[in-house]
Amino acid sequence: MVNDMAQEVTNFARFYTLFNKLPCTGDREEFKKSIVLQYTWNRTDSLKEMTAKEYEACCTALEKLSGQDEWRQKLREELRRKRSLCLNLMQKLGIDTSDWARINDFCSNPRIVGKAFRQITVDELDELAVKLRSIQRKGGLKPRKEKQTINPVSMVSLIQIDPDAPAN
Repeated sequence: MVNDMAQEVTNFARFYTLFNKLPCTGDREEFKKSIVLQYTWNRTDSLKEMTAKEYEACCTALEKLSGQDEWRQKLREELRRKRSLCLNLMQKLGIDTSDWARINDFCSNPRIVGKAFRQITVDELDELAVKLRSIQRKGGLKPRKEKQTINPVSMVSLIQIDPDAPAN
């Protein structure tokens, strides 16, 4: 069945990545067609003729079948837990964790992580937690030194004396 509408889905990488993880004892092409038929309500057996909604439903079901959705959810939970731990440690060091600009400024320091908080990976969060605990053990963050201003009263003036000038 040829559809007069423009093709809605053009990249099938997600489908094939998941499809290749499924066990199949027979002809893989027939297996693929049977999956597509199921999610298009027997309208077509071609991936190219699937609507975006049908493709999404199909891929979501394949993720559940292959265990990908559980794996992705566990990864999200681990990232969330480690971010929360690091934010809690930052808060103990006196960093205002309600101010994302302040958090990103702190994390962007090359001696801390060198990048914004949202870009920090799970492994880097582990390293950050170690650094934050170390800073806490050593007495916390040192206050920034303010730039010293010159006090005009304590300024010294130098006057150059000409040795050839007549003495009075």
